[in-house]
Amino acid sequence: MTLENRIEAFIELGKQIQNLTPEDHAAWARLASSRNPWFTEENVSCAIRGIARLLNPQYLREWLYPYHLKQVTPKKVGVVMAGNIPMVGFHDFLSVLISGHDLLAKLSSDDEVLMKKLADMLIAIEPAFANKIEFVPILKGADAIIATGSDNTARYFEYYFAKRPHIIRKNRSSIGILTGHEEKEELQALGEDVFRYYGLGCRNVSKVFVPEGYTFDKFFEANTAWESLLDHHKYRNNYDYNKSILLVNRVPHVDNGFLLVQESENLVSPISVLFYETFTSLSDLRHKLDPLKDKTQCVVSAHGWLEGTIPFGEAQCPMPWDYADGVDTLAFLQKL
Repeated sequence: MTLENRIEAFIELGKQIQNLTPEDHAAWARLASSRNPWFTEENVSCAIRGIARLLNPQYLREWLYPYHLKQVTPKKVGVVMAGNIPMVGFHDFLSVLISGHDLLAKLSSDDEVLMKKLADMLIAIEPAFANKIEFVPILKGADAIIATGSDNTARYFEYYFAKRPHIIRKNRSSIGILTGHEEKEELQALGEDVFRYYGLGCRNVSKVFVPEGYTFDKFFEANTAWESLLDHHKYRNNYDYNKSILLVNRVPHVDNGFLLVQESENLVSPISVLFYETFTSLSDLRHKLDPLKDKTQCVVSAHGWLEGTIPFGEAQCPMPWDYADGVDTLAFLQKL
């Protein structure tokens, strides 16, 4: 396959994904939720829309333009995929295959079904991919490794794959910046960043920085629609558990009935909990953000007013060039 063949195949995949019907979305979600109850129809549909966006022809070609991928010597690239949100491993799947390499994918047991459906669709479009995609229980014979996991598993990956070219990703989370002057629509957009996927993704906002004296009343009022999260038994169990822990330990917090807001210097909050920390000035805010860079996936603010941030509501809509952990996957693959 030429590079253009690969690009056209993924563009066609994007079109087919874009044209999936609501009934298709529901069917995908039923299959996925049988393995992972967090994969509801609404969240699977959101992930499908995100993949369709990644495969937008304009975005795809703009992303690939700076790289030299026409004369790549195919290598076997092993990818350890996460399973925290639906099809979270798709960007690595796309990067390895569109760059001309062969994919050895070790899927998470939490997200096996949907990634295999995408592979089947791609192979139906371009049968030559059949010899370039293999799903494996154990990574053996890979020339290079891309692995995503926790800080603990990252240490294991670093040791086990030390002698091969690799990208090892660790725990990351995302941050929101509030000034107290946000409009209702902006706070609703932030709600998407906080609540989508039940807060399980590395691009979910798990902590916000707010001015001293800030109250969360307007944020709560703007996001009452997310109360439906309590209809999911696993989210409710987390909410009930975390609420009881805060109450028993007499930890000051704010509770709107489905979200617990707690002041903390920690970055990663439990499911159903949003951490916050105050700042006194812009310089104070930057001073607090700087040490968190290596643990932060993205930072959001209203309309992206703060330099280096993206607008509220776009945390879960990365572009192809928004690399996880800020590591350029295509540059890595190009050099193999």
